[in-house]
Formats: sequence, structure tokens, C-alpha cells
Amino acid sequence: MTGIVDVALRAGVAKSTASRALSGNGYVSPETRERVERAARELAYSAHSSASSLATGRTSTVGVIMPTADRWYFAELLSGLQQALVAEGLDLSLFGATAGSAERARMLDHALAARRFDGIIAVCLQPGAHELERLAGTGLPLVSIGPFSERADTVTIDDVVAARVATEHLIDLGHEDIAFLGDEPDADRFSFGERKRLDGYCQAMIAAGLEHRIRPVPTRSTIPEAFATAAALLADRRHRPTAITAVCDEAAIGAILAAQRLGIGVPSELSVIGIDDHRYAAMFNLTTIRQLPKEQGAEAVRLLRTRMRDAEAPLEHVLSPISLVARASTAPPREAR
Repeated sequence: MTGIVDVALRAGVAKSTASRALSGNGYVSPETRERVERAARELAYSAHSSASSLATGRTSTVGVIMPTADRWYFAELLSGLQQALVAEGLDLSLFGATAGSAERARMLDHALAARRFDGIIAVCLQPGAHELERLAGTGLPLVSIGPFSERADTVTIDDVVAARVATEHLIDLGHEDIAFLGDEPDADRFSFGERKRLDGYCQAMIAAGLEHRIRPVPTRSTIPEAFATAAALLADRRHRPTAITAVCDEAAIGAILAAQRLGIGVPSELSVIGIDDHRYAAMFNLTTIRQLPKEQGAEAVRLLRTRMRDAEAPLEHVLSPISLVARASTAPPREAR
């Protein structure tokens, strides 16, 4: 069986040089790295992960912690993470558990302690639960996607600004009676980012002198549950809002479906705006605030790779871009027209 010594002999370098060239750990000139990689290909050499781990102290595995993988944002983000990690020659070990659950506590207490990773990427962990602080305490390279952390590199959007811009769009159209769909009734399940979006909605309403019209409507931010909540809200003709800022596109789509079921025209009688630019957003002609989760995943891997190479590098906090995408789910209120 071909070994690292065979590769080194064929490339005309020392065994340690061949090991550095193939593992990426330590400096090797580009010309030498190319020669070693060519020799490895010619000999069909593949490093055994266990042996490599014992020799270098690295596992080439990154632990990814996220609440779930069955929602659009997390699925897109996971796709971006996986593509970027594969390109870097790293494996992904996924841990998914709902915030506040017993499974989440066991995962942090045991799973991470029992496994060896070269780094950790934490997605939407609650700062108040001290989970990010505990992960930072492991001493492993750590990147947080979502909540800002003073002890980790971070990739995030400004959730406050996203919801404020969404609500200001409705206010600029002439709406005053604007409800916020997505004030999670179970505080343990209401993510840090979603709570910030509620703050952004409130800021926009207060700045427009509409603080007396602030109306958070509790619902979990899935299409079925937002549909049921919006149907109850919109069925009351006397107190029906003229517009809805939804915490995410899934909640917004639920609201549009509820309006259609009740015979309420969108946007002629009800304007709806979301946040995300979900894959279904264009199908529903949904006005939304676009974010780019795949790009966020790739950026998180870049930050982690930098941290893995230089533990003393300055922390980076990257603000991912957002933009308003105007479609046909928003218009001036009927009385203004």
C-alpha cells in the first residue's frame, strides 16, 4: 500500500515536507506543494484520517451546531457550509437540537466533549443561555452565525435593520395599522434574531409616531402555524390590519394563504412583507428583505479557516448584506388609493 514515504521519494522531498504539503499544516512553497500533490495523484495515495489525526493532532472535521435543518434558512446555510468545507478538504459533523431542549443540553455537555474537532461553527445560539461562551471556553476555533459574540468570529445580518426597513416600506406606502406576525409565544423557541426583528418593527413604528399601533401577533414562524394565526387575525373585520410585517418569509406566505382563504385581496386589501427571500417568495410575488444564507455559510468557513491557521489573528465580525426586493404583495392602503 502506498504510504507518505513513497510520495516523498517520488516528489524528491523529505517525509515531513510531503506531510505538510498534503495536510496544509505549515508552510510549503507553492512549487513544492504542487510537486507533492502530483506525486500523490500518480501513486493514488490517500492519507488515512486516523493516522493523520494521530500524527498532526487534527481531525479535519468541523462541528456544526444549529437548531434544525428542516427550515429554509438553515437548509440553505448548511448547503453553503458543506460546499465550502469540502472545498477546504474538511468534513462536517452536524448537531441539531432545539434551543432550551434537554437534547441541546446533553449535546453541549457530552457530544462536544467526547468528540475531537478542528473547529466549531455555531448557528443562532442564544447568547443569554451562555452557549456561545461555553463553546468559546473549549479553546477550539469558533465562528458564530447569527448572534454577535465578543469571543468569536461572527457572520450575521442586522436583524433590527431588516425588520425596520421592511416596516418602513409599508409606512412609506401609507400604512399605519401594521401588525408584526411572529412574536413567538414560547420564549425559549423565539430565536435571538427573531427577537431582534421584533425590535426593528417597533423602532420603525415609534419613529413614525405609530407606537399606539404596535401589534405583535404571536405565532411560530412556519407556514402552517402562521397560516392558522393569520386566519384568526384577519377574520376579525373590525380590527383587521391593513399590512403585516412578517418575521420571515414562511410566516409571510402563511399570511398570504390565510388572506386568500378568506377572500382578502393581496395587496388590494392587505399588504404583506417578509424577510429572507425564501425559494417560494417569487412564486407568491412576496415583497421581502433578501439575505444570502449560502454566502453566509461560505464566509463562516473562511473565518474558521483563518482562525485555524492563526489563533492570534484579530476577531472578525462580518455583516452580511441585505436588500429590499419589491414584488406585488405590497401597495398603498385602499383608502389612500
